[in-house]
Amino acid sequence: MNKLRLPKKLNNSHITFFAIAVVLFWIKTYTAYQIEFKLGIDNSLQKFLLLINPLSSALFFFGLALLFKKRTKLVMIIINFVLSFLLYANIAYYRFFNDFITVPVLMQTKTNAGQLGDSALSLMSPFDIFYFTDFIILIVLALTVFKKVTVTNRKSYKIVLLFAITTFLFNLGLAEKDRPQLLTRSFDRNYLVKYLGAYNFTIYDVIQNIKSSSQRALADSSDITDVENYRKANYAAPNPEYFGKAKGMNVIYISMESFQTFMIDYKLPDGQEATPFLNSLAHDNQTFYFENFYHQTGQGKTSDAEFLMENSLYPMGQGAVFVNKAQNTFQAAPAILKGLGYNSAVFHGNYKTFWNRNVMYKALGYDQFFDADYYSMSEENTKNYGMKDKPFFKESMPMIEGLKQPFYTKFISLSNHFPFAMDPGDTDFPAGDFGDTVVNQYFQSANYMDQAFEQFFNDLKANGLYDNTVIVMYGDHYGISENHNEAMAKVLGVDEITPDINAKLQRVPLFIHVPGVKGGVQKQVGGEVDVRPTVLHLLGVDTKDYMEFGSDLLSKDHRNWALFRNGDFVSSDVIQIKDKCYSSETGELLENTESCKDISEKVNIELQMSDEIVYKDLLRFYKPEGYTPINPDNYNYLGPKGNKGVKSTGNN
Repeated sequence: MNKLRLPKKLNNSHITFFAIAVVLFWIKTYTAYQIEFKLGIDNSLQKFLLLINPLSSALFFFGLALLFKKRTKLVMIIINFVLSFLLYANIAYYRFFNDFITVPVLMQTKTNAGQLGDSALSLMSPFDIFYFTDFIILIVLALTVFKKVTVTNRKSYKIVLLFAITTFLFNLGLAEKDRPQLLTRSFDRNYLVKYLGAYNFTIYDVIQNIKSSSQRALADSSDITDVENYRKANYAAPNPEYFGKAKGMNVIYISMESFQTFMIDYKLPDGQEATPFLNSLAHDNQTFYFENFYHQTGQGKTSDAEFLMENSLYPMGQGAVFVNKAQNTFQAAPAILKGLGYNSAVFHGNYKTFWNRNVMYKALGYDQFFDADYYSMSEENTKNYGMKDKPFFKESMPMIEGLKQPFYTKFISLSNHFPFAMDPGDTDFPAGDFGDTVVNQYFQSANYMDQAFEQFFNDLKANGLYDNTVIVMYGDHYGISENHNEAMAKVLGVDEITPDINAKLQRVPLFIHVPGVKGGVQKQVGGEVDVRPTVLHLLGVDTKDYMEFGSDLLSKDHRNWALFRNGDFVSSDVIQIKDKCYSSETGELLENTESCKDISEKVNIELQMSDEIVYKDLLRFYKPEGYTPINPDNYNYLGPKGNKGVKSTGNN
């Protein structure tokens, strides 16, 4: 009489509920792969793997619920929600970063909580409820059709688990056939998700983080020998024409938030230049302008750029050094210059805990940190992640004037940040007209930042600092992601954004102004890792004894290529993207991949060796000649009420 016990025919209706949960989740995940992610599916095997890779995860995780006799349905529903939330978190994250969430990123989100509101909301859509429809369907089924169903055979989970493992091994075997050494040599999370799926990638990520945590404990001083030998063999000696030309001068770094090189000299259809001041710097012959300079950041974005610029090491493949390795030993530029009598400071219109900067800056050797506590953080002065650029630079002037010279300083701009919306009155520059709100607003945001930089330069000239200060301006990372390629094709006037064009869109500007030194447009290819040796050589500091992977951009021995954190690279002749080799000049796909092989091998070695240094904390075993180690514990970044702006209690 109890029709809800269909199991007399099926004899295991909890398996029916399980099968429905698996199939719905499988369909949803595959749909998300097709709609949300650009995974670069190249052949029939990859299409097949994309179809089946959610299955092993669904079988395994939902199969765990079969262990619970009385609460099987409830546990399945909870598992569905957790996995659905993980999928949706990856979707929202991917919409801007074109990347997948890792465990370290989740730690970063906790660190930066409360400051991500506008950006996160702009990535969501009402239609996203689709990614939770199977969760809702399961609740309805559990309360109606399957209301009285209980587990009748607890051994079924063993069969399901065996099937899940078999499916995964079959999946992995085919993936290894198409991409050998997938789990050991891949620097690109896109590959792992394409071949194994988002959920299996998360398991892999957890395992990798556990492995990473143990690496430091097992490391010893012999581990740095190979790195040292590689470094000596690939050292680019300074150019005598420029070495020491800025000796004793102040240094100001300016981080240009989300600014990409395509904006330099770009004119809207009506002829207006979005960044007239930066355009003038690019052509004034008193400033080095590197037009083929690339960002090399990973998931740490702005903080990764800071890490690259000051340590000449590559960022982590997963997470951010600022968050995950802040307790390491570093030999950063502020610490190196301390031995030459330099005082160092950072100016940032956000709170000191964002990106864990209050901890990391101590490890880098910064004497002072002027964060949001020093600024007028009124509603009209703030936007996105902190203070607007114009009031930020204006209020910073008295602070920098009060620094003991020579100084090494860094200013972190904020206004040109996704989603790039400006408040009324910030700028009267028109929005673009490219059919994409984010791209359209980018022109207004960049114009506002350009005005702020011009104001700052004028103030430096007025107070006499300009004539004795090296000014380094750099784009930290891309601002417009691949999700806006349709609009970007209109911006660039091309039919589509091909892989080689997309690689070149990762160019960010680098300006280096050295008083009394003639500059000009520089054609050589380089990346953020190259800036530290370039600047230190200008200051008369030879970096041959330091463990770094940068190549002096002004050296006659500069290598003329730049890698990306995922293992791709760009050179003056060829570009490698996802194991495909293109001509840098024509964008043509080259059948002969030997053209890329030599650089590709060097790229893999450099990333592996840099990871050895970072993950194993190898610099604690190494001391360059003439370098005096710092003690981060001697620093105490007190607020303005605590110590009148003097934040370092030692190491001066």
